[in-house]
Amino acid sequence: MASHVALTAGVLDGLAARLTGRLVRPGDADYDDVRAVFNALIDRRPAAIARCRDASDVAHGIAFARDHGLALSVRGGGHSVAGNAVCDGGLMLDLSGMKTLHVDPGRRVALAGPGLTLGELDRGTQQHGLATPSGAVSMTGIAGLTLGGGLGWLSGRYGLACDNVVAADVVTADGVLLRVDAEEHPDLFWAIRGGGGNFGVVTRFTYRLHPVGPVLAGSLTFPAETAGRVLRHVDEFMAAAPDELSAAVSFGLDGGRPVLSVTVCWCGPLDDGERILRSLRAVGPPLADSIGLRSYVDLQSAGDAGFPRGRRHYWKAGFLPRLTDGAVDVLLEHLPRMPSALSGIGAQHMHGAAGRVPATATAFPHRADQYDLQLLSQWTDPQDTERNTAWTRDLFEALRPHLRDAVYVNNLGSEGPDRVRAAYGANLPRLAEVKQVYDPTNVFRLNHNITPARPDSASLP
Repeated sequence: MASHVALTAGVLDGLAARLTGRLVRPGDADYDDVRAVFNALIDRRPAAIARCRDASDVAHGIAFARDHGLALSVRGGGHSVAGNAVCDGGLMLDLSGMKTLHVDPGRRVALAGPGLTLGELDRGTQQHGLATPSGAVSMTGIAGLTLGGGLGWLSGRYGLACDNVVAADVVTADGVLLRVDAEEHPDLFWAIRGGGGNFGVVTRFTYRLHPVGPVLAGSLTFPAETAGRVLRHVDEFMAAAPDELSAAVSFGLDGGRPVLSVTVCWCGPLDDGERILRSLRAVGPPLADSIGLRSYVDLQSAGDAGFPRGRRHYWKAGFLPRLTDGAVDVLLEHLPRMPSALSGIGAQHMHGAAGRVPATATAFPHRADQYDLQLLSQWTDPQDTERNTAWTRDLFEALRPHLRDAVYVNNLGSEGPDRVRAAYGANLPRLAEVKQVYDPTNVFRLNHNITPARPDSASLP
């Protein structure tokens, strides 16, 4: 990589002249707004921000960072808790304006720009009664979510978001735009489906779409003291659940009172859904029951109010094989001591189509019936940071004996190389080999990084 060159106004003017979009610099009126990301704990100051409009802008930005020895970060939706979208002193590529969307209902595919959010993609595809699996908070960007896997309400029936990518346009570290799919550059196509942003910048995704109409969805809320009985029922119920049913459980504080919620989505025939959900409701009368017929778009945005911009976030996560009494006891012991009522504990169930894909078929390795457990600490006052992070770390350590040595990369903060290994699992050596081919100098390193393979090294971060 080139040595650092002073970023004078003239040097930056040269980049600005090559962009179709706009180059934002410190001192510009919108600089602070553009550099801000979802997690208010992240406060980094890029030397410049390239607000890209197309793939050529992305290529120019990559070349500029490479030639000037600059750190390069890439922002899609900016929703990552780790804040990897923004860097200190380097060049930030902002893709949030690249919101093109073309839906072909006949072929059931969507061509989607990397600046789209889940909500924008869903609204466009639902106009045709179609959808592709994604996440569960509509403000999340499609790019980071898809590159890391993409677990959501349709995953039981249709797989992860990355399982439904049929092609992508990728600008690599040498500034070349490649069209990748199962036939062209299949190694890169494999790697971007679960390997994150390690291999290039995706400037367009082609997604497979599926018919999705109104869904039966909502939550059952119970007092936390019934959690053991409720979760044993839910765990047994979901172990035998059909692919059309997805579920998540969550713990939180309601007016200071610990509560448990079970949220479901049924995306199959409605009569079947009503019948199957009756057996779930048989666990006993809840404090509240909001399950009913709603549009898929409404379901996708139902949790948005819990994740506004401007809050501070610290997360820990892991895969929980079952909702065992031991794990639930740990959660219930720590829940009343949760410092912030804005925080929560969630466990999204993964099963069905998402779990049946072979672990080596894509870069996402965690294919099993299990729960994606998240400890989601949120607060607003900077003086509360230590209390909230300490509570989260303590709970995570208490849960470790119940968790697999694995983590969903999209939930991973800045936690060191061992956790990166846990995120990529047994696929890491192959990912390092693909990295060596497409990014041998590790231009794309501001992420949960995969170091390039070397003939004489172990190729691990």
